[in-house]
Amino acid sequence: MKTYAVFLRGINVGGINIKMADLKPALSACGFSGVKTLLASGNVILSSDLDTPDVKSSCENCLREAFGYDAWVVVLEAAIFADLVAACPYPADDKTTHSYVTLSSDTTILDELFEAGSALGTSADGGVDLTRLAPEALAWLAPAGGTLNSPFSKITAKARYKATTTTRNLRTLIKVRVAAAG
Repeated sequence: MKTYAVFLRGINVGGINIKMADLKPALSACGFSGVKTLLASGNVILSSDLDTPDVKSSCENCLREAFGYDAWVVVLEAAIFADLVAACPYPADDKTTHSYVTLSSDTTILDELFEAGSALGTSADGGVDLTRLAPEALAWLAPAGGTLNSPFSKITAKARYKATTTTRNLRTLIKVRVAAAG
């Protein structure tokens, strides 16, 4: 049995509201064990005998049936997830910037995002500070108070990336890592 970190995309925004108290029993009923939810933004720790792609597919199907929306999740084995969070070179707490990690279940899409972000240049010339953490994750900085208006945030928000990516603040991911460690 493996432990996984599961990140739901696009819940509790845009009219898709799922209470974490409802999410936990729904995933448990779909055969997952040790289900823990963290915060209200769709962060889940669970265990399964399935491999990563099957956990992704099963979670998405479960969410679609239980909550009636077009669900997408990114799933990472807990050990891989812990390593990529530890690899983030940006500060978790800084008054001038916010550190984010974009996670993906499709490394080709993440390659595309990395290339698009790199083409923006660095923050020194109006672009984004961007680091590839692993095949399934990249970290980036946004100015405090300007995340949604940052050039890279606008790229990641495009509908093209909806089914395969999600972005979380580094502080949130540290909490998920701690919960996954148990």
